[in-house]
Amino acid sequence: MNAPSLDTSRAACPSAHSTANKLGRLLWAVVYALLFRPSPAFLRGWRRFLLRCFGARLGKGVKVMPSTRVWAPWNLTMGDEACLSHDVDCYNVAPIEIGAHATVSQYAFLCAASHDISDPRMGLITAPIRIGPAAWVCAGAFVAMGVTVGEGAVVGARAVAVKDVPPWMVVVGNPARVLRKRELRA
Repeated sequence: MNAPSLDTSRAACPSAHSTANKLGRLLWAVVYALLFRPSPAFLRGWRRFLLRCFGARLGKGVKVMPSTRVWAPWNLTMGDEACLSHDVDCYNVAPIEIGAHATVSQYAFLCAASHDISDPRMGLITAPIRIGPAAWVCAGAFVAMGVTVGEGAVVGARAVAVKDVPPWMVVVGNPARVLRKRELRA
């Protein structure tokens, strides 16, 4: 069987992003490299200020570590006391919402975009991600586009969440599967 021809050249596959989007990301990249990334960990307010200057909607006490990578701050919403930890990759081509008191631990990857593998031009596809209040995305976990992690849910370390995680459930593995219900001690 002959494989179909794929043309992924720039001419055949123009960018899905507007000029304004590209310029905004370029300016953000400069600000990130010069002012955000080199800031000491304790300067949380400074990083919140920079993110808000680029359109992020952040609640009180939000923590974003300097090594966190945010692709488009204007697509980021974080509730009170939410946290993006060290080396989190927040690829928010589509909106990403992180609820109050939710934590995204180190090296996690929130991926709100991919490519349509059925399209010969592999066009960009996007869908928002929502991390519910009091949820925890553990170290090295992957959350795919379109996924909602319910309130109080836990995506275990290195888990791959490709579909919604029910509230107050702990999921582990690749693909993520329910391990048990999360119950808090009184």
